[in-house]
Amino acid sequence: MKRVMIVDDHETVRRGLKEIFADAFPKMEAGEATNSREALELIMAHEWDLILLDISIPGHGGLMVLEEMKRLRPHIPVLVLSSYSEEEFAIRSLKLGASGFLNKSQTSDEVVAAAKKVMSGGKYVTPALAEKLAFNLGGSTVRAPHEALSSRELQVLQMIAKGKAIKEIAAELALSEKTVGTYRSRIATKMDLSTNVALTRYALKHRLVD
Repeated sequence: MKRVMIVDDHETVRRGLKEIFADAFPKMEAGEATNSREALELIMAHEWDLILLDISIPGHGGLMVLEEMKRLRPHIPVLVLSSYSEEEFAIRSLKLGASGFLNKSQTSDEVVAAAKKVMSGGKYVTPALAEKLAFNLGGSTVRAPHEALSSRELQVLQMIAKGKAIKEIAAELALSEKTVGTYRSRIATKMDLSTNVALTRYALKHRLVD
């Protein structure tokens, strides 16, 4: 029997994934989490063969959750499923320990194939991502400014781009406003963009937000 944890805040997505995997693994047992807190509680409560993780979940955000998951249960393969651009988020996810990255637009057969590969101990990347990884390893590409951001800084950038104020971000991330302000300053310095308008334009251009 396979035990699969599905981490996504959209009920229709979770239901669809359960149906896909129920067909592929008839004796599958599924667990569901809708936010970062539930996901971390669930990973400690049971053993899992696979975790399907959306990186845009509420709370601490998927990238931060991915880091914590790999710290708590480094042996469990995590397959990231996201509506975000593969080009912008896949390499970061893989560097944080994900076993694969899939865009949600890909077919159910591709999702199942990816899941089977990572559960067998392999890595799953699309041909386009494999080519980008090869370029990165060769050191021939110029890094975009946001690639220098930490996972938390990237999350704050995304929230700023969605129009959230410092106070709102602090409340959602359970941080002080001063701490969020510090992250905001670091982002501005690293990216050489001083205003929220400029940061929002950048995030939209690079498809860092929906």
